[in-house]
Amino acid sequence: MTRHSSIGPIGVFDSGVGGLTVLRALRSVSPAENFIYLGDTARLPYGTKSAASVARYSLQCADALIQRGVRLLVVACNTASAAALDALRLHHPSMPVIGVIEPGARAAVAASVSQHIAVIATEGTTAGGAYQMAIQRLNPCARVTSLACSLFVSLAEEGWTEGPIAELVARRYLEPIFAQAGAPDTLVLGCTHFPALAAAIRAVLPRQVAIVDSAATTAAAVLEELGGAAGAAGVSGKVRWLATDGAARFARVGSAFLGETLRAESVESIDL
Repeated sequence: MTRHSSIGPIGVFDSGVGGLTVLRALRSVSPAENFIYLGDTARLPYGTKSAASVARYSLQCADALIQRGVRLLVVACNTASAAALDALRLHHPSMPVIGVIEPGARAAVAASVSQHIAVIATEGTTAGGAYQMAIQRLNPCARVTSLACSLFVSLAEEGWTEGPIAELVARRYLEPIFAQAGAPDTLVLGCTHFPALAAAIRAVLPRQVAIVDSAATTAAAVLEELGGAAGAAGVSGKVRWLATDGAARFARVGSAFLGETLRAESVESIDL
């Protein structure tokens, strides 16, 4: 664990609004911290892009945040964490860089009794096998079942996160995995959109299945990196909002992920 100066905000980036679930978790555990959040909305989604493109975009997002004085970088996107984390750490060796995959993998291995773990994510994350590799680095005997659940992203962005439609889609995706003998006992929400659908997902899973929220585990990893200091009690930090396109939509859709109203006029449009 490394302690860092308290000067400068924490930088968080994602291809769009999904990373706001990570920011929400970060603000919950470190309410006094200041943050800069960058949504690369001009080039979303990252999940359908090549790994090389995602790495290039991620380096550009990181440069924009570092130019604005951040002291720690959070890659609040599973696809970017899978494709770009090594490149980001190589290009910025003095900057702590935390992705969402490693904390989620650690939590899954710790939570699973059977070490049969299911991961749901975007097509880009599942195709690359990032969670499987991260989990099996921690436990080579672990068995990982991965599934791309692309419709969950659309449901989350439409705000259809609870009720019969969300549960029907969740059941269609998950029942084939969890209805069989020897099913996984742990499910990793391997996309930052998916915590918004946690209630619908929980409703269709067997009660004994543990759910690992990669947003919450990432926030815990950041808090550990900061030395476990949550900041002064009663002090609320500020967030600076950046987006590469569509400030109005970013604010409208992002409000549901953030859990509070985000106004378009507070979102700064930038080019990368």
